[in-house]
Amino acid sequence: MARPAAEPLRRAEIVRATIQEIGQTGTLEVTVAQIARRAGVSSALAHHYFGSKEAIFLAAMRHILGIYGAEVRGALATVEGPEARIEAIVRVSFSQMNFRREVIAAWMNFYVLAQTMDGAHRLLEIYRRRLRSNLVVNLRPLVGENAGRIADSLGALIDGVYLRAALGRTAPDRAAAAALVMGHLEAELARGRLKGQ
Repeated sequence: MARPAAEPLRRAEIVRATIQEIGQTGTLEVTVAQIARRAGVSSALAHHYFGSKEAIFLAAMRHILGIYGAEVRGALATVEGPEARIEAIVRVSFSQMNFRREVIAAWMNFYVLAQTMDGAHRLLEIYRRRLRSNLVVNLRPLVGENAGRIADSLGALIDGVYLRAALGRTAPDRAAAAALVMGHLEAELARGRLKGQ
């Protein structure tokens, strides 16, 4: 039986260590040496696999977004109807894998990195466009031409909940976070019904 290649396993360990290290420190001011130590590899090996600290951070965010995307696809495959699909997207945004202290810290630092690093900015824009597109497609049958505006408000609210969780001193409350966003959606849908949409 063939033995799996060491490089993909080492890369994955470095990515996980990066997320944990950022989560513990709450900042991008971590060193490759700190990440490598947590991953159980040398700094030289981490640099060899990724080339730079920024590339390690991008790999960590790609990993986080990969998990998020897979969860969204899985959730959408199990529900029918636009409201249920929107709720599935919101609940995934606050799932156990996505809404935990180290991932929240990585997101906050990713937003900072996206201001100065083109690769991070592109990755963030891909995430934002996909989230908006998924929301708009499912909002349109419910609210018509207001779908874009409501999708933008839901996206901003999700970002805001992450920001508050990052600044909070208690464990993230997944149920309360999802309920807050769903409450906003329900208010928007009720407003649309009152207007006869």
